[in-house]
Amino acid sequence: MKTEISDFSFKFTGYGHYQVTYTSPTTGKQWVKTCDCMPMIDATKNADNPKRVDLNHLKQFVKR
Repeated sequence: MKTEISDFSFKFTGYGHYQVTYTSPTTGKQWVKTCDCMPMIDATKNADNPKRVDLNHLKQFVKR
């Protein structure tokens, strides 16, 4: 199944930090991780049309 921006939720937790939650569309399982990599946030959350490669990169980051 292809990764979509709707599979993620973002919560601002402080300057340059977001709590990112990835929810698997097939199992419903969730992974949560704090991200302070603003280029990754800009490429996904703040992009009008995020690229699938950036979404997959964020998914792998959160699931690690």
